[in-house]
Amino acid sequence: MEIAVWPTFRSNNARALIDFLCSAFGFEETFVVPSEDGKKIAHAQLKWPLGGGVMLGDSGMHDVELGHVGCASVYLITDQPDALFERSTTAGAEVVLPLSDQEDYESRGFSVKDPDGNVWSFGTYCGE
Repeated sequence: MEIAVWPTFRSNNARALIDFLCSAFGFEETFVVPSEDGKKIAHAQLKWPLGGGVMLGDSGMHDVELGHVGCASVYLITDQPDALFERSTTAGAEVVLPLSDQEDYESRGFSVKDPDGNVWSFGTYCGE
């Protein structure tokens, strides 16, 4: 069995966030469960091309809120940081840390915010 990490997010507009994450970062939409009335998204899964993914849904869909909108910070590994930086900024991601080389740990990467305010960091560093 392959082990992967799947962070979860709450959103003010899950459909818009899904569309942004797919167009800006290259996530792949794999599973979406609409609310009973069809106006919101109860649960969605997006796959990251290099493994793992994220789960998300609209805020207020559960009796117990599983997180707050815009409070997450996630790091994802990419083998193409320059192209991904261009893609994400073209799609409107707000730059937090510009594309740069981190010589201390031999990585190239950047950080941006999504429309809900979550921080997404991408880099070539794979950990020790």
